[in-house]
Amino acid sequence: MSSRQAPAPGQAPLVAPNAAALLRRNATDPGIRDRIAIKFGDESWTHAQYYAESCRYANLFRERIPSDAKRHVAVLADNTPQYLFAFGGAALIGGTIVGLNHTRRDEHLLRDATHTDCALVLTEPRHLELIASIHSDLPPILCSDFYDALPSGSGTTDAIGESLSVALAKVGDTDPGFEPDVDSPWALIFTSGTSSAPKAVICTQRRLLVTGNRMSILMDLSPDDCGYICMPLFHSNAVQVGWAPSIVTGCGVGLARKFSASGWLPDVRRYQSTYFNYTGKPLAYLLATPELADDADNSLRISFGNEGSPGIVNGFSRRYAVEVIDSYGATEGGVAVNRDSSTPPTALGRPVESVKVVDADGNPMIAASFDESGRLTNADACVGEIVNTAGVGPFEGYYNNDDATNTTSRFGWYWSGDLGYFDADGFMYFAGRNADWIRVDGENFPAAPIEEVLRQAPGVILAAVYGVPDDAAGDQAMAGLVLAQGAAFDGVAFAAWLDGISAIGPKWRPRYVRLMAEPPTTGTNKIVKRTLQHHKWRADRCAGDQIFVRLRGDAHYRAFEATDEAALYASFVAQQRERFWDL
Repeated sequence: MSSRQAPAPGQAPLVAPNAAALLRRNATDPGIRDRIAIKFGDESWTHAQYYAESCRYANLFRERIPSDAKRHVAVLADNTPQYLFAFGGAALIGGTIVGLNHTRRDEHLLRDATHTDCALVLTEPRHLELIASIHSDLPPILCSDFYDALPSGSGTTDAIGESLSVALAKVGDTDPGFEPDVDSPWALIFTSGTSSAPKAVICTQRRLLVTGNRMSILMDLSPDDCGYICMPLFHSNAVQVGWAPSIVTGCGVGLARKFSASGWLPDVRRYQSTYFNYTGKPLAYLLATPELADDADNSLRISFGNEGSPGIVNGFSRRYAVEVIDSYGATEGGVAVNRDSSTPPTALGRPVESVKVVDADGNPMIAASFDESGRLTNADACVGEIVNTAGVGPFEGYYNNDDATNTTSRFGWYWSGDLGYFDADGFMYFAGRNADWIRVDGENFPAAPIEEVLRQAPGVILAAVYGVPDDAAGDQAMAGLVLAQGAAFDGVAFAAWLDGISAIGPKWRPRYVRLMAEPPTTGTNKIVKRTLQHHKWRADRCAGDQIFVRLRGDAHYRAFEATDEAALYASFVAQQRERFWDL
């Protein structure tokens, strides 16, 4: 918990005329140019070397992207140096990096690349299978062979794309000499909304530079610092909290391909990282590893992220001897709330006056009331959508989606899509998310594609998918199913069927299944997901409906018994998240 102060989102000073100017400064400033910008395994690149590689990528993009096409480059890769070189190359020519989410695949990835007008795709061998069925419909593909050999004789993937290293060898590292508009899009970062298709948040050079500066102020960074990035670079947390502060400050980052609980501390020590960004459950996973006497013997001094429960945040801070700033925010950036020492354990913090909780028409909700045991008693009257009535802040719109942009910015406010409530003292609490999108382990995804799949399951005639609170952080997916007359639910067969659907990744698979005898509906026969979210898995609310559960690592679904419910409630209490039980 921290009392650190920083400018409001979007209000930090702009540190350079544009991103290209910043990279050039870093490459020539005597105090920065020879400092390490990127560490990856046993390799490293100084800021001067990073700039040279960025120039090479800029020239590659100029050569490969037609003059009449948008300079939008899709990247489908783990966290490797090539990802950040692509960002640098785009910066130098006013191009845009589109981070493709590798938890999606096939036609979903095709839609994302097409929706954002990508003219080139960068990927690596380990992700080729995700686009094997659609590669002929994608723009030209360059496949990185820097860390994995290109496949040979491996079926459909061996003919996908060209070698990135060969293509780079044909271009020089001379600066192309552009002066990009600071308000040109530098990144399109996908987030999931209330429809089946993700939205691409526009992040201009201005926004990433300003946000990077704000985060460097908040974390008190200097050129002597080093970040550790293991959250995926297609996510705003990695780009805006992990990497952007490093180029603004002139410090470095250590990269991990992906998060690993067992590899985290060795990496932090290897890279001598001093700050760490996270979102979702990483802190909980790290606390679940065996505690060692020397865990606090590390270089970290500060960590910034969101969705950590108070018990997890405090336990992580104690065990690893690091200050943790756990905040509330979104990719769009319209609302940000940080905790301080006066914040109640389960609250987000006390936001600025312009942040309100309102109903669908913009009317403020009343303050929450609680019974003697601290349980919320007036959820219907106090829970509403979190908005910023002062404006949209740094939110610059969704690419190629005016309807979504207008919805998020109606009345000139920023509408977060998140639910919350205030207590009588003005502290704001997070109360979940709109029913049509779910966040598991820091990953946002829509419910509609899962519902479409589940409706095809044997014996299922209707499916509703919605988020329910996880006992540690974020959500878990839950599915309400209506079965055909005479059909029975087989937890073994259903799990096997679902595992065979490649379009539904592990995080998208429902943890809980409810067999609904009489689903709650509107007058137009639409299922009321808000009611299902309120019911959750609770026997006292589900009107006798059978509930099934499939925990992490389980091969099949089994009945969710009274003992399971009691154990889950105890875990919510232990994590100081029991208020979610009654919402």
